[in-house]
Formats: sequence, structure tokens, C-alpha cells
Amino acid sequence: MTQHYHHDVLIIGSGAAGLTLALSLAQTARVAVLSKNAVNTGSTWYAQGGIAAVLDDHDSIEAHVADTLVAGSGLCHEDAVRFTVERSKAAIGWLINQGVDFTREQNSDDYHLTKEGGHSHRRIIHSADATGKAVHSTLIERVQQHPSIEIFEHHVALNLITQADADSKKLRCTGAYAFDSAADHVQVFQAKTVVLATGGASKVYLYSSNPDSASGDGIAMAWRAGCRVANMEFNQFHPTCLYHPKAKSFLMTEALRGEGAYLRLPNGERFMPRFDERAELAPRDIVARAIDHEIKRLGCDCVYLDISHKSEAFISEHFPTVKARCLEYGIDITRDPIPVVPAAHYTCGGVVVDRNGQTDLKNLYAIGETSFTGLHGANRMASNSLLECIVYAQSAAEHITARLAQVNEPQQSPKWDESRVTNSDEDVVISHNWDELRRFMWDYVGIVRTHKRLERATHRIKLLQKEIAEYYSNYKVSGDLIELRNLATVAELIIRSAMERKESRGLHYSLDHPQVSEIARDTILVPTNFAAQDVIVNA
Repeated sequence: MTQHYHHDVLIIGSGAAGLTLALSLAQTARVAVLSKNAVNTGSTWYAQGGIAAVLDDHDSIEAHVADTLVAGSGLCHEDAVRFTVERSKAAIGWLINQGVDFTREQNSDDYHLTKEGGHSHRRIIHSADATGKAVHSTLIERVQQHPSIEIFEHHVALNLITQADADSKKLRCTGAYAFDSAADHVQVFQAKTVVLATGGASKVYLYSSNPDSASGDGIAMAWRAGCRVANMEFNQFHPTCLYHPKAKSFLMTEALRGEGAYLRLPNGERFMPRFDERAELAPRDIVARAIDHEIKRLGCDCVYLDISHKSEAFISEHFPTVKARCLEYGIDITRDPIPVVPAAHYTCGGVVVDRNGQTDLKNLYAIGETSFTGLHGANRMASNSLLECIVYAQSAAEHITARLAQVNEPQQSPKWDESRVTNSDEDVVISHNWDELRRFMWDYVGIVRTHKRLERATHRIKLLQKEIAEYYSNYKVSGDLIELRNLATVAELIIRSAMERKESRGLHYSLDHPQVSEIARDTILVPTNFAAQDVIVNA
């Protein structure tokens, strides 16, 4: 039976961005948080390395800004970078006040700071090698204790609800339809303000470090509702994911290389110094392409990440999670090199927003990996992502709080119409299309691209979308079908964006256009039902 839920703010997504926003709003608003699965799943929980912030007297805001701009290959919006970095210390202070237990120096109250690729200083605050879990578990505990926040687990957002705005006669966002997988039914969630915090879209690729939930739901829903997206061609491939037939998607944290791990070929030879003077500490796009090049050149399955030259005590203290997980697969990282391959890791583009996280559609916000703020440019610098989640969630909270009292209650929306659909008896179509989509995206729109490969991908995605649309129209929705539909939308956006960029910059590398253009431009796609009342400008 369809239920209608009414709140002041509906947050779709339960990672660091969504929960930070919920806690920041809860004193003045009734908040609903939709979680696709259990609340302790998603990319935040699995984030290992840490959070970049200016916390050391020898570091500076200018240095952090400069490092980010270099990593972003000329496409970062400097004002967005500065806005984020200037608020980094306060963001970390807020997390500490929530109870996050960051690692300290031995015999000291000072926090241990590590260094990662692209950073000129040690500025990564962390909780051993499981920072995401430490942050996420703390936020979950605080949210679950707050009487103004209601969590709905196992609810997959399906479509945004829009209505005419009484003040402007244009559309505003007033809620979302969500598939309740426990009840096997679509429910209606309405609110004065809606926030997309659904994470990225790395599951559009065959190999990914992300959990299965990273299917680009927020990006796809915002696009269908009339919001612009930007820079979708910049998909970050983490250089070092564990290569093992039984390991699904376990990431080898950037901090391993930050603390001195070497990348080696199967014969034991180091190869990164041949590609970049920063060797293993080069930005991720350079390292990922180098690994991809060596694997293809040698015809080998993987390369190796080796930290065995460090002491066993050092490794056990700094990388307990990695050590324990590798031991499950018979790899002792204190003695053995770790087999690794690149894997899709982070979506640098997303829904176009301003400094407050506001999208082109009135009363719809997007924060975290779902959004395009201008911070990451053509390549995200390590450990800036969790920082972006906290900073923009707090900024959005301030903006929403200041305006919430003036927002009219939405009109009652109709329930989801299932009168003309039937139950599917051939779900193999979904699994087949899911596999085909992810494989051709990996083969044709991966680390290295060509015009011919992108044309093939364009042809395949058109055929798949037609098939998916027909299936979606005739059969009752399911979680897998919703994700497949969203992945197909995101795949199209990535392919179209990649086709438009006639250069190689950051994470987009084309054999047909190997040079960097003298003019750096964002790739902005505009839907046919563009919803903006006033065009959002990143600031």
C-alpha cells in the first residue's frame, strides 16, 4: 500500500554528505534520510585514506589550493577550491566534536598527518586506514539518536517529484518516489526541500573500487528533472585495487604510497620513475595510465604494490585493515608485494551546483560526489572528496535553514501508477544488460579513449537504452531495474561528454587528441527540459 511521507527536508543518500547535512539541519527542521541499502553501506564507509585539511603550522591554505589546482589540470574553479580549503580546519573540528577518533602521533596528543599523491605537505588526517568507517559510524550514531531525523533504509529513489511554483509559475522540486524493497512497493516522500547526496557513478564500469550502490542515481534523476550536468568525462580510476579472483572491490589506500610503497612490475622492477619525477606520488591519473600502459605492454594481469621494506610494526600500526584483508587472500603485506590493477573510483563531474549546493531546479540541492562544484577539475586530488562532503553539506544547511520558513508546503502528489505494468518473468534481461553496459564502458570509455571506441559506445548505449525503456514501461520496477536505468543514463552522459572533449586533460586521455588545449573549458550538457529559472554559476 502506498504511503505518503511529509518532512521539511528530504535527503536522498546516507553517506558523509547526507548525514552531515541531516545533523546540521536537525535543530530547525524535520528531516528524512533515504538509504538505498543499510545505512552503514556506501562509498563513505569504505574510504580508507583520510581527509585533506590545513592543520599543520608548516602547511598553508595557499599550498593546499595550489596543489589542488595543479592536480585539476587547469579546470578547477579557483574560487570553489579556495572556498573549500579555507573551511577545511573548521570541518575537521566539527567531525572531532561529533566524536570521530582520528589517529594521533605516538606518545602525543597531536594528530598524525600523512601525505598522498599530489600533496606537497603532510595534511591528510586519518583514522588508521579506515577513515571512512570512523567518520561514517560516528555520524550514523549521532543521526540515529536525533529525534528530528527519520531514516528509511532499503529505499531506492526512483524519480524526483516536481510541481509548479506558486511564486514563479515555474517548476520546483517537492519530493521523490522511492522503491521500498522490503515492502516491494513505491512510496511517496514529499518535502519543502530535496537534497541529492547519492554518491557517484563508478559502477558504470566493469572494475570499480566502489560498492554496488554507486550507480549514479542522483545524477540521472536530476538530469531527467531538467538540471545541467558537467564534466562527466572525468572518471577517476584509482591506480591500486586488489587483484584477486575472490576480492570484489578492495582498495589499496593511497596512503600506502604516501608512506613509501613502491609499484613494481612482475619482475620486481620499479617503473613509475620512468613516467613522472614524482614516481609513486604522482597524481592518480598519471599513475593509473602508467599501470594501464605497463599491463598492456607486457600482457600481464596486474602490477605489484610493495611496502615490505618497511618494518612489520610500522605496517601493522598504519595499515591494519589492509594487512588483515590481504591475509584473508593469503597475502602477507609485510613480506609479499600486493597484486593491483586500476579500477573506477570517483566521478569528478556531476550535477551543476553553486556554492550552496543549489541546482538549476528550485528547492533541489546536490552535495558530495553527486555534484559538480568546480573543486576537482579534470582530476580529483587525493582526500579532497570527504572534505568536499563536509564543507558543502554545511554550506547547503546554512542556505536551506535561512530560506525554509518562506517555502510553501507542497501539494499532495499522486501515488505511483502501477496499473498498467506486470511482474517480469525474465529478469535475466536486467542482469544481461547490466553486464553488457559495464563491459563496453570499460572497453570503450575507460582509461585510454579513441574516437572510434566512443562511436562504438554511442551505438551500444542507444540500443541498450531503447531496450531498457521498453522493459521499464511494461514491468513492475525493482531495485536492479532502477539502477540499470540510471546507469544507462549516466553512461550516455559520460560518452557524450567524452565525445565533446577534443584534447587530453587530466582523467580524459584520447589517443586521437593527445595534446592539451590552450583553452580550458568545462563540458556542460543541457537537457531538453532545462529547468533553471536563473542559470546557476559555480562560485
